[in-house]
Amino acid sequence: MTDTSIASGAFPPATAADWRALVEKTLKDAPFESLQRTTLEGLPIAPLYEAGREGPKFAPRPHDAERPWDLRAAVAHPDPARARADLLTDLEGGAASGLVCIDPTGAGGVAVGSAADLARVLDGVMLELAPVALDAGFLGPKAADWLAAAAKGSPNALLSFHLDPLGAFAQAGESPGPIESHLVSAATVGARLAESYPKAGLFLASGRVIHEAGGGEAGELAFMLASALAYAKALVRAGLTMDQAFSGIHLGLSADADYFASLAKLRAARVLWAQLTKACGATAPARIEARSSQRMLAAQDPWTNMLRLTSAGFGAAVGGADAVVLGAFTDAIGLPTAFARRQSRNTQLVLMEEAHLGRVADPAAGSGYIEALTDEMARAAWAQFQAIEAEGGVVAALASGHVAAHVAATCAARKAAGPPKIVGVTAFPPTEDAPVEVERPSPVSTEAPSPRLPGPDGRCPPLAPIRIAAPHEAAR
Repeated sequence: MTDTSIASGAFPPATAADWRALVEKTLKDAPFESLQRTTLEGLPIAPLYEAGREGPKFAPRPHDAERPWDLRAAVAHPDPARARADLLTDLEGGAASGLVCIDPTGAGGVAVGSAADLARVLDGVMLELAPVALDAGFLGPKAADWLAAAAKGSPNALLSFHLDPLGAFAQAGESPGPIESHLVSAATVGARLAESYPKAGLFLASGRVIHEAGGGEAGELAFMLASALAYAKALVRAGLTMDQAFSGIHLGLSADADYFASLAKLRAARVLWAQLTKACGATAPARIEARSSQRMLAAQDPWTNMLRLTSAGFGAAVGGADAVVLGAFTDAIGLPTAFARRQSRNTQLVLMEEAHLGRVADPAAGSGYIEALTDEMARAAWAQFQAIEAEGGVVAALASGHVAAHVAATCAARKAAGPPKIVGVTAFPPTEDAPVEVERPSPVSTEAPSPRLPGPDGRCPPLAPIRIAAPHEAAR
């Protein structure tokens, strides 16, 4: 039989100069530098990179090949009974944890306004086995107490209260009472609950509001870091040690269809977290929740969103997220059906159990491109973080318009770059509509305690969410 094996050394090693020569040959008269690109924030992207030499500069998430990340399913149906059914179906169908989005009006989440309401949503969920996180905006401290009541004092309950008044303030552009008071209130509740639930996550320092408003990766990371520092300071003032404070903070980031940018951003978050905790004299691992981008979704030909969500899931998993929340492909047009929710779960299960993305702790380590992009994002984000602190901290930077100005600059750069290529919208638009079913729930609302605190309302330029495809869909 003929030996078809390739002998070691049959191919000589290719140097960077060899690769460059091949590229220049295909370019003909165009200069090599014509392939140089930048991100919307001006970070360079070179045509070729040498292999990364220094290796990872951070501790990747703890490696568990059997369950490499937490598949987290979000529920936002306004009817608490339907939300409970959705959550139980998700957990039975492969999800490991749930995210309950709370809105007493029912417009943007489950109509929950009391401990009894939340208990009905969580009826049948074993909180010692299935972690539950919250998304409640300015109602966060009240909702945290409701979740604590549902856990019935079990110290082993896996809870993530996800207190995030700064994110709610940034998006709304106002707070019901002074934003500083909301920060103190959340920290007081968080410190109290930490005594009963030592495993709980208290705050979610999230940069997603920057992403959803159109900002760039470095800006998202900088806002995340500035929020984390503000929350840590508030928790220390509430009585926790610095280690306890940082251990109670989870990080929130977005993941979109540009999976290289997503995974580099998540890797950069760990670099930045290590730098921040070291500067504060604390020791705490980074715990990252990545949620799929809403701004990347298309309402026209929404079936194409399955591709975007798969790319986002890939970037979040390879980037090292501890928990991943993938939205549904119909999120741009309405609430998901059971089919859309199953698609969302199964996308992650395929990436986890068939593509085996979790078999390697940090699969991007050593890639010249990814290592360089990680480093560039981390450096740019740290500079922006320092600028926020120079403004007097994240609250002052929001109120002065400093943060909004950076987001506006990125949006302007995106507009100047010309129409983006969006499959199903600006590229390969459908010749005929393919109907997509969504849920059309009846209006549901409930009474809830007011989140208002004494004093004048806080004000800042709002960071309203956008959808990049929207103006191009309107033009069509």
